[in-house]
Amino acid sequence: MDICCSYGINAALLNHHVTLEELYDRYTSPQVAGMTTAELIDVDRRYYAARRRPDAVPVIGLDIAAPAVAYGRAVGLLSAGFAENMEAAPPSPALYRATRCTRLITVTGGASFLSERTFQPLLEGRREPPWVAAFVLRTSSYEDIADCLARFGLTTQKDTSRTYPQRRFTDIDEQQYAIAAVTAAGDDPRGKETDGRFHTTLYLTRPAAHATAHPLHALLHHP
Repeated sequence: MDICCSYGINAALLNHHVTLEELYDRYTSPQVAGMTTAELIDVDRRYYAARRRPDAVPVIGLDIAAPAVAYGRAVGLLSAGFAENMEAAPPSPALYRATRCTRLITVTGGASFLSERTFQPLLEGRREPPWVAAFVLRTSSYEDIADCLARFGLTTQKDTSRTYPQRRFTDIDEQQYAIAAVTAAGDDPRGKETDGRFHTTLYLTRPAAHATAHPLHALLHHP
């Protein structure tokens, strides 16, 4: 399950023989920019079908942006998609049913908009809780969400080996805010936020037995 999935880019990268650089080039090209939404959906459906990995897994998307979720479903990136705001209301019965067998929950950059109100319903009533992999902006704290997950018997580990670039700042004010927030949190923005991008930290949450059997550093395989 991809929380804050937008158009399904995580699903595109996970399940298809494409790179993020290729997608940047594709969607900033004049040819694609000139297409209508209907034309792009038709072209992208064939584009991703031709690059589908044989070991592709179903991806459920969740986002408050209904048009983005609809696109992800229409082109085949999302096997199911829900335009719901779980911060404001409980999940619909359809969303609740669809997530019962989810084995991995991801969120890449959107954790700063979320709280336990989103995560708790996804874990309630589960015999085996899913893993949660969250890339959290360094301007935000993940403590409250990690505490919520801990109540379900899950342990959260932080990747201290590196940070992960998220996106460029929109203007100098956003950059100054990020530098100040990162510094206030006790981290060093030099070479990261000072160079013009938000950076995230990876938090991986799992049952304690899984964390012991599969150490975080071994999963990441950093050179």
